Amino acid sequence: MMRYVWFTWRYLTQMLPGALAALVLYVCLYSGRRRRLRAVGRVSSRRRECLLALFWMFDGGMAALTLTPWGFDLFSVLRWGWAGPFFQLGDMNLIPFQTFALSGVLLYTLLGNIVMFLPFGFFPPLLWRGYTWRRALAVGVCVTGFIESWQLLVGRAFDIDDLMLNTFGALCGFWLWLALRRLAPGLAGKFHVELNEETVHE
Repeated sequence: MMRYVWFTWRYLTQMLPGALAALVLYVCLYSGRRRRLRAVGRVSSRRRECLLALFWMFDGGMAALTLTPWGFDLFSVLRWGWAGPFFQLGDMNLIPFQTFALSGVLLYTLLGNIVMFLPFGFFPPLLWRGYTWRRALAVGVCVTGFIESWQLLVGRAFDIDDLMLNTFGALCGFWLWLALRRLAPGLAGKFHVELNEETVHE
């Protein structure tokens, strides 16, 4: 059990630099986004902005975790420096179900591939109207396809199983949002952009 806790902690530390960089970018763009919304008579609530910032941080963390050679371990880099070339050809698996197994670390990895893509299906419909399961599917395929293709160039691997699991994870995130909308419809609608009441009354 402690081994899996350590694995999870290590993944989170690898995500940290990207998450912090994304938060800085969010803060830098905040005022400009608010002005553009006001220009079209819209406003984004504080609760929506907090959720949006969290989604940005997750995206940045995922970029740091998946787009660098075997993840960006901040503590290892600070202690030992960057080792090895950044770009190098990785491996490829195009045969489905080769990595599926129901034991130990492999099961942890399989479930992790699904869970870590849940936010790509859950956050968008919570933040933006008109987000359908087809869009969740397209986002899952496109984002995962890009990540897997990029990993092939940085010494990691293009794995068709990862593509399927990550896409399924995005769909699971969308179904999770559907469940939230059914169980708490008032809550599910509180994170969308709203009409600016000051503009309406002018």
